[in-house]
Amino acid sequence: MIGHEDLARLRDNSLRMQGWIRAQTYSPEQEKTLRRFSSWEVSELILRINQSTFRGKLAADPSLPSGVVETDGRQRWYSLEEINELRRRLRIGRRSLMPYRPAGRRALRVAVANFKGGAGKSTVALHFAHAAALDGYRVLAVDFDPQATLSHAMGLTDVAEEHTVWGIMARDLIRETGRMNDAARGAESGTALPRRELPGSLRGLGLEALRSSDFLRPTSWPTIDIIPSCANAAFVEFASAQYRHLNPDWSFFACIARFLATLPDEAYDLIIFDCPPAIGYQSMNAVFAADILYIPSGPGYWEYDSTTSFIGQLSEALEDLAAGFGRVTFPAGKVALPKAFLDLRFLLTRFEPGNALHRAMAEAFRSVWGEQVTRHPIELTRAVEQSGRFLASVYEIDYRDMTRETWRRARASFDAAYGEFREVVAAAWPRIDGEESP
Repeated sequence: MIGHEDLARLRDNSLRMQGWIRAQTYSPEQEKTLRRFSSWEVSELILRINQSTFRGKLAADPSLPSGVVETDGRQRWYSLEEINELRRRLRIGRRSLMPYRPAGRRALRVAVANFKGGAGKSTVALHFAHAAALDGYRVLAVDFDPQATLSHAMGLTDVAEEHTVWGIMARDLIRETGRMNDAARGAESGTALPRRELPGSLRGLGLEALRSSDFLRPTSWPTIDIIPSCANAAFVEFASAQYRHLNPDWSFFACIARFLATLPDEAYDLIIFDCPPAIGYQSMNAVFAADILYIPSGPGYWEYDSTTSFIGQLSEALEDLAAGFGRVTFPAGKVALPKAFLDLRFLLTRFEPGNALHRAMAEAFRSVWGEQVTRHPIELTRAVEQSGRFLASVYEIDYRDMTRETWRRARASFDAAYGEFREVVAAAWPRIDGEESP
């Protein structure tokens, strides 16, 4: 017989192994650090300028960051902070190297979602976050998945459940219930709403006093923060069902939208959600807060079938929310019911160009969903497979740790997918707040 004590023992054994792996992969302090980038990467892959032009700009202005020369002495290596300073100060002709960011708009929010496990949600969220940071954007990643894959990949392992999405949702319940009770007390006789009571076990956690910044954790990337997840946050689905019973008028699906509305518009450029493989309280918060929905899928029939089920069930869930809460007034930023996305894209992952079945399924995806299927799938390469072993994205892996061609192929695949993602973002961004793209 195997009981909860045996399961706990198996977990503890695995945690010890994870600690050993981190010790082999991260710094001596077992903290993830971001590597430097070679002058070749900086010029051609990040700033996208000719190497000779880059060297000429550096020679003409000695005050520009010069990086460091490693022991081989052949080229310079730059930190991300130095790369961003170069981006701010350099101009090629009259062209600025700063990324597109429309004035007067808040951060654009993208949910990466599908309830098929293994579709590549965390891989896509991680690589898009890192690619965007290398592109000069300030990124907030939000890990909605209790498996916490994105959090672990970002180097976070010691996370208390109060500082996860569950903490935000529980704090929102307390604050919204208080707001409703205040409105009930202030209403005229005969129109007051019933007072809602929350248990002391919830009110006594001190969540109401937490500031928005208390949920944000820095990562090894200086321009990426994360709202992390942890295994202990898995009970959020059960807790949320109980919370709805305590306050049926609580707009549970708008918690994250309300939270993000408290952040300054200039704090981040992009906010990327990694959703759990299910349609539930957490994933509904993600899709409701999102401006754009990215749906990764493997290139097989069963993945296609599951993706079809996902968008069908998501449609029904959003329709039910619109019907059930359509007359409820709640502060949720600029988002309103019925929920509508500025764009939606299907992204094929683990794609093998030489596989006839994969090519046939890609055509099937496009014949059904047309231009909403991205042009550039993410290919399955050795470097992508090895990224799990390195506990890093392709962008974090030093190309000297494998053959450069293997690394270049993987990076080219993610660069193409991110480049298309950036096009989608640029087209959608001006339409936030109801304004059409020029």
